[in-house]
Amino acid sequence: MLELSGTKWRFFPATAFEDISPAWDELNKELYNSPLLNSQFVSALLRHFSTDKEVIGIFSEEGVPSAMGVFVKKNRLMWETFQPSQAPIGLWMMSSKVDCGEILRSLLSGLSGFSLGVGLTQLDPLYITRPDSLNGSMQVLDYIETSKVTVNASFEDYWQQRGKNLRQNLRRQRNRLARENVEVKLDIVTHADQMRQAIADYGMLECAGWKSEGGTAIHPDNVQGKFYQSVLEHLAPLGQACVYKYYYDDQVVAVDFCVSQAGTIVILKTTFDESIKTSSPAMLMREDAFKQIFDQQQFKNIEFYGRVMDWHTKWTNEMRKMYHISYYRWPFIARIKSF
Repeated sequence: MLELSGTKWRFFPATAFEDISPAWDELNKELYNSPLLNSQFVSALLRHFSTDKEVIGIFSEEGVPSAMGVFVKKNRLMWETFQPSQAPIGLWMMSSKVDCGEILRSLLSGLSGFSLGVGLTQLDPLYITRPDSLNGSMQVLDYIETSKVTVNASFEDYWQQRGKNLRQNLRRQRNRLARENVEVKLDIVTHADQMRQAIADYGMLECAGWKSEGGTAIHPDNVQGKFYQSVLEHLAPLGQACVYKYYYDDQVVAVDFCVSQAGTIVILKTTFDESIKTSSPAMLMREDAFKQIFDQQQFKNIEFYGRVMDWHTKWTNEMRKMYHISYYRWPFIARIKSF
């Protein structure tokens, strides 16, 4: 059992995360309730992508944690939050009652070895208010613009607010599929024992597309596939994971991996059959999935994460800019880095 006392930073090896996870989940629920900071998600990231050099930092005030993060040495002179590409946001939590500059100053002093600075990557302004762009030793840099959909109306109202071209285009596609006697169907996978097959279906589509050429396609036997299978299998029994699968007749043509918590669902990964040229299976799946979400009102927010692309703007006009923070031992380094 993790014991914390006093007011200070304490550091643990990544292998201790299982013991730390109850305190991690408690702070996440208190601050953000993000599915991307759920201990099961973080544990899978560490299990599959850790270099065994990561450390977990916990700042406690009178034994009560108010900041936590997972850190790794970026180079000889800089630490930063552990940020594998499968993590949409940085593994950092901080109470709004804590001064960002002060907590990073104490963090830099506490991390082992001499370092010039520490970086917090891919921060979401929904969770952590963006500090001033340049404040003493702290530098704030833009990352990407991301998007979300707020579920606060009926699907009919939401759909009428989308562009006319999107609505007409998808209607034409559905009419064409009907003329060709192609039956479309949305299947929502929620059971842990179905997740390996869902990974296989996803991999079948992605391995047939352009990602297979670059070796980045997901399939059940590579590290990415094992990571997503672990996340989905562990969160499914909690009602916090699902896979949307879209069919043309008996053929899977599009797949979404999703995790959820406290009214927010995050679309982690999407793939589709790239050989289909006369319709867009992913877009049709999204329309049907969104209709189900709006009709059931199970979620309040649908998060895309990732860089805003043109197709995102067809589904929402809610955008926000994510950011990085770098904190340096001496203010003059931050000033130099800003040029």
